[in-house]
Amino acid sequence: MADKVKTAFLLAGGCAGCEMSVVDLSEVLVDALESLEIVFWAPTVADVKYKDLEEMPDKSIDLAFVDGMIRNSENLHTVQVLRQKSKILVAFGACATLGGIAALGDLYTKEELFDQAYKTSFSTDNPDGIYPTPDYMLDGKYHLTIPAFLDNCSTIDQVVDVEYYVGGCPPHPSFVGKLVGAILAGDLPPAGSWLTCGKAVCDICKRNPAITGQERLPVGEIKRTIDGQPDFEKCLLQQGYMCFGPVTQGDCGASCLNVNIPCRGCGGPIPGIKDFGARCVSTLASSMADDATAVQFIEKYNDMAKMFYRYSHTASNLNHTIAERKEK
Repeated sequence: MADKVKTAFLLAGGCAGCEMSVVDLSEVLVDALESLEIVFWAPTVADVKYKDLEEMPDKSIDLAFVDGMIRNSENLHTVQVLRQKSKILVAFGACATLGGIAALGDLYTKEELFDQAYKTSFSTDNPDGIYPTPDYMLDGKYHLTIPAFLDNCSTIDQVVDVEYYVGGCPPHPSFVGKLVGAILAGDLPPAGSWLTCGKAVCDICKRNPAITGQERLPVGEIKRTIDGQPDFEKCLLQQGYMCFGPVTQGDCGASCLNVNIPCRGCGGPIPGIKDFGARCVSTLASSMADDATAVQFIEKYNDMAKMFYRYSHTASNLNHTIAERKEK
């Protein structure tokens, strides 16, 4: 039998939901372990230390998955070490590839974030205003350290080279299963590619008017999900619910739409899109019936950055512009 594929999983600044999608493979994962040898899975599954990773020979790991964004100094260090030890590195999930929801923190300064988290929120009891200190000497003899919070969030490919990208928050287990099979079979596209089914959410969605030969109509009224329950049989976008399905990869099988929730783009952009949020604006604007509908949209969704860049802010042109202004 050929040597097993030495595989590693690393959680950076994320919630471990992407790794739970791997665990959710259940029997598929058990079967895959006949061909995979998991040599590192931290900190989610195994109680190994980062020094164990540092001591591995360079390029000794055949395939590494990183989920989560780069948010603190520990994330940065461990991802850089894993890159050194791995032949192929996959940015796995929305946070790793695009920045994820937590990256919206970059719309604020570090000081504003810390004030909200440790001082001004209604549930905070911190009368002395103590903030986390990365380096602290306790009682003059105990040197304590914690990871330092970085000024900005980064995607994985903004700090190291990445061979492949997988979208989703988290990636759907069924797609992850197909992905593992493709990797083991060596059926991979050129380096730098997204590993995807290649179809948009609309192509997968059973609500798509094209499936039944219906004409796609312009949006005449803007709605939010709090405005009532959408019709399960009709396209959400045509009903006025803002859905990013036309420009989002459909590796999820249209999971959110199947439970009457509009797509918000966690799967990442379909091939050819460089700025996901900007393309969403363009796509939805071109779907509206008239200027009055556009005005209605702005009134209902008054925070466009958080609407259109919910998952992709770090990888966007908007983020680069904000970073430049912060530097000035």
